[in-house]
Amino acid sequence: MTTTNARALRRRQMLNKVPEVTVFFWIIKILCTTVGESFADYINETLGFGLTNTTVVFTAALVLVLVLQFRADRYVPGIYWSAVVLISVVGTLLTDTLTDARGVPLAVSTTVFAVLLAGVFAAWYARERTLSIHSINTTPRESWYWLVVLVTFALGTAVGDWTLELTGWSPGASILLPAGLILAVLLAWKVGMGPVLSFWLAYILTRPLGANIGDFLASPHADGGLGLGTLWTSVLFLGTILATVVYLTVTRVDRTEETRAEQWEAERSLDDA
Repeated sequence: MTTTNARALRRRQMLNKVPEVTVFFWIIKILCTTVGESFADYINETLGFGLTNTTVVFTAALVLVLVLQFRADRYVPGIYWSAVVLISVVGTLLTDTLTDARGVPLAVSTTVFAVLLAGVFAAWYARERTLSIHSINTTPRESWYWLVVLVTFALGTAVGDWTLELTGWSPGASILLPAGLILAVLLAWKVGMGPVLSFWLAYILTRPLGANIGDFLASPHADGGLGLGTLWTSVLFLGTILATVVYLTVTRVDRTEETRAEQWEAERSLDDA
């Protein structure tokens, strides 16, 4: 019985709870950040829910989806990316609440979220000795992972809004800065910067990139945007996310746990022999 339980635990820990970092990962991540900006604005402003009610609704939805995510024993595209979409909305709302409802300057919220993120990373590494998303295979590591993701969305929102406040750029021009910084991270990774640091820098920067893309699509022509509005921008990106998640579910091209499970099966066969 002890051997069986040990093997079951070993297998459970081999199942990574996040997708492989492929081009699909970054595409959906940017789409999710755009939805986080446009959908939050649509519910809050266009439908008139208000910041508090909108935050409560989406936080409750996020908690529900995270319960499903934590109960799953492996990466499930529909659940995982639903959590990312919702956490992008909640992260946006956290920053908007501080700025619009509490009057906290964006410079202050950016600093607070940056310090908080550094603290969470430090605590995560102190406990687990790794920050790699290829090792999200236990409940504590998954907890740290989702906490970091939430803070990165809040920080990315604050950084993006603060940049626009300082520069006064149009929605179209504002896309260039985060896009350029992401390209710089990619080049730094190519010449030897650590993959974990590269990943998390790019992850943070995709938030202002996606938000600025959302602003560009939703803003009226008079403000330099495409005039789609927050509703149609949200519908367009949610539809694209859904189609991509369906593709990933069917093709399983972004699964990491299956290779690891095969390795475990091979090791088990050797043990049995």
